[in-house]
Amino acid sequence: MARRYCLTLDLVDDANLIAEYEKYHQAIWPEIHQSITDYGIINMEIYRFDVRLFMIMDTDDTFSFEKKSAADAANPKVQEWENLMWKYQHAVKGAQKGEKWVLMEKIFQL
Repeated sequence: MARRYCLTLDLVDDANLIAEYEKYHQAIWPEIHQSITDYGIINMEIYRFDVRLFMIMDTDDTFSFEKKSAADAANPKVQEWENLMWKYQHAVKGAQKGEKWVLMEKIFQL
């Protein structure tokens, strides 16, 4: 059964950095695409309003945050990407130390 997760993160409030960030996401590195799809993420979308990002992840039954985190930590290209992206990002209020994307709680469904 597919599962949907929604996460949030803020960008550094700088128009030039935001433009660079969006440019990277118009053509993510092939290794990043593979690292996403290899671990059960079947669709991912990111939306932006001002500096706030909102990510929607649709996953299959094989996905777990634990497996994905462990695989990312062991993948030098993913670590390179994450370190590069941190130049543009900062955690939202309430995030744990070292936490980037924060899982959002669903409060309504029609």
